[in-house]
Amino acid sequence: MTLISVLFLSAGILFAVAALFVLYRIVVGPSILDRMIASDVLLTTLILVVGAEMVYNGHTRTIPVMLVLASTAVFATVAVARYVSKQDKHAPDAFTASDPQTVSEAVKEEALNDDSVNDEPVTDESVTEKDR
Repeated sequence: MTLISVLFLSAGILFAVAALFVLYRIVVGPSILDRMIASDVLLTTLILVVGAEMVYNGHTRTIPVMLVLASTAVFATVAVARYVSKQDKHAPDAFTASDPQTVSEAVKEEALNDDSVNDEPVTDESVTEKDR
């Protein structure tokens, strides 16, 4: 076995392991964005495998296959991004919720997490005309 054969064998093993991890992420998720990123990584790994095969066999016949795979990845990513952005518009936001309790809880939580707020209580004297 030559050094080149060992190199390509180890590259093939690494590609296979990467593909298995990515397939796990596609199946498990948890969100559609995780699955989309994993499918992009899988398509990229497949493009790398095709490219490594071209280098090993010394030909360029599979360049169109690589282009189709790359364009599929791009168009699928754009489609999922558009789908998710439409879903986000319909998701309820704390500040557009009709329940006043939800809004007040969200405001309180944001105030607790805000480090820039000083501990002084707000009084009529501390509010300037500019703040009104």
